[in-house]
Amino acid sequence: MTDTVPTTSFTDPASDERLERVAAALKENNFNVEILEDAAAARARIKELIPEGASVFTGASETLRLSGIDEDINGSGRYDSVKVRGMSMDRATQMKEIWQNLACPDVMVGSVAAVTETGALVAASASGSQLPAYAGAAQNVIWIVGAQKVVPDLDAALRRVEEHCLPLEDERAKKAYGVPSSLNRILILNKEPHPGRGTVLLVREAIGF
Repeated sequence: MTDTVPTTSFTDPASDERLERVAAALKENNFNVEILEDAAAARARIKELIPEGASVFTGASETLRLSGIDEDINGSGRYDSVKVRGMSMDRATQMKEIWQNLACPDVMVGSVAAVTETGALVAASASGSQLPAYAGAAQNVIWIVGAQKVVPDLDAALRRVEEHCLPLEDERAKKAYGVPSSLNRILILNKEPHPGRGTVLLVREAIGF
């Protein structure tokens, strides 16, 4: 007989039992966690969590785009959008200031490529623009994570990044920017050293990559 290795689905939403297990592990690692019914609930919750007038940076994310959260933050005028402010700045003379704004907003909002049942978050990026804020520079970070991003462990998380997320992001980048994507940087958040700084909104449905 030959041994078979069970495959992990990268598209099916995790069960409620697995979501509860992930939530417990994340809380043990000092993240705030809420399990919400769907992306619409996350969209409403974001408005409650972020005070009006706060400086907010949104990472490039299909989850944010599809949920309407990206437009709420960058198009509503309710917040000091780092992206909107950066569009009026001169990249030839103000690049240092632009990167400082990206790294240190009051609130960073984004998603991740995977979340493990052991309570780790895995983010991947071509430019790395969102990673300093994720890692610790932003005052607060909120991640909206679809239930299909739950994986058993770090090995599965890295496979999800390379086998599932990268091809989809490559296709998106070619359409949006005319250039392919690249897996240049990976950030693994095993624990939050400042309890309460990071909030994970787990949604029961699949959304984003």
